This record gives sequence, structure tokens and C-alpha cells, in this order.
Amino acid sequence: MTFFKEQPVTIADKTFFLLRKDIVEGRVPSGSKLSEAELSTKYAVSRAVIREAINRLASCHLVERKPNVGARVVSLTPEGLVELYQVRESLEGMAARLAATNMTDDEVNDLAQLLESQFDQVQSDESYYQEAGDVDFHYRIIVGSKNQHLIRMLIDGIYHLVRMYRVQLGMAGPRVNSAFDEHKNIVRAITQRDPELAEILMRRHILYSKNSIETKLNSGT
Repeated sequence: MTFFKEQPVTIADKTFFLLRKDIVEGRVPSGSKLSEAELSTKYAVSRAVIREAINRLASCHLVERKPNVGARVVSLTPEGLVELYQVRESLEGMAARLAATNMTDDEVNDLAQLLESQFDQVQSDESYYQEAGDVDFHYRIIVGSKNQHLIRMLIDGIYHLVRMYRVQLGMAGPRVNSAFDEHKNIVRAITQRDPELAEILMRRHILYSKNSIETKLNSGT
């Protein structure tokens, strides 16, 4: 079974991946200004390498540039969440529909085993952290759609911004167990080769996740 994997082949690639991970996981705070000088010291690379990383981060919507301000990490806001998750619900719903038809039996079995491997974590500490890539439930379904245009729109487009909201606001607390159960139901629909049900369940899952994150943003927690 083959998934898209990003392999850092240059210092610039490695720096981009590290900075992206630090932004997604909140070590570089949302809304914070990005200083090329400070980041070049932190990551022990040239300012030119940092500049390239920031440009790449802007293309995947994690960084925004404003006149007379410079580059900043995007802020996590209720308005941004709603717009992002409207797009996510539509595109990932389509991915689930296609995955129910296009994933091989081995890929579906591996997806079920992935969830099984995460069960103990969910039950023991009410957290549901998933690294980016092929250990991420949503990533596997996106890739399992086998639609290259859809994969690029999601993985190269909004995937890491979605992860930023998920990791910082949606992977802990009481929502975790229900989200895990929703994942199991989606896998069941894909296993049964039911495209319509898979899409409905994925859309509903993303809507519920949006509502949970929006509540946290509006309450300031």
C-alpha cells in the first residue's frame, strides 16, 4: 500500500516541514509575526531558507502577508473556521464517497486497523492526536479517493490549516470519544461499499467537529 509521503530532500524542505509542524501544533503561535532573523537562528539556517519556507507556508494558507506588517501566522477565528469547514465538508465528503468505491480491500482493512491501534489512546486520556500523513485517518481517506485533483486540492491546499484547527482545538476533551465513534461508522460504510452513506457520515462528522471547535473559539478556551 502506497501513500503520499513528503521526504525532505534539501535543507529548505526540512526547514519548511519543521516550521509547518511547529505552526500547526502551536509552538509558533497563531497570529504571531514571523521574523526571518529570529527563525534563521532558531532553525540554524540562512534567512533565504526561512524566506522560502514562509513563501511556501503562505501557499498552503498557514501564513499571510499584510502590507506594512509582514508575514504572520494565520489567526484561528470562528469566521475562518466556518469558511474552512464549509469547504472541508464538501471536499472530504466527496473523498469518502470515492473511497468507498476506489479503496482496495487491503487499504480498507489497514484503515480499520489504524483506528484499532488508536483505541487505547482515546480511552485512556481522552485525546486523539494523529500525526500528519498516513497515520491520519482523514489523510488515508483523501488518498483513498484516488482522485488526483481532489487529493491536491486537499493535501496541498487546506489540509494543514485544517490540522491546525484540529490539533490546537479539537483533539482533546469530551468530543474525542464521539469523534472516534464517527470514524468507526465511516469505516463501516466504506467497508460495506456504500458511497452515499460514507459521504453523509463524513459530512456529519465534519459538521459536528466544526461545531465543537467553534464553541471553544467563542468561549476563549
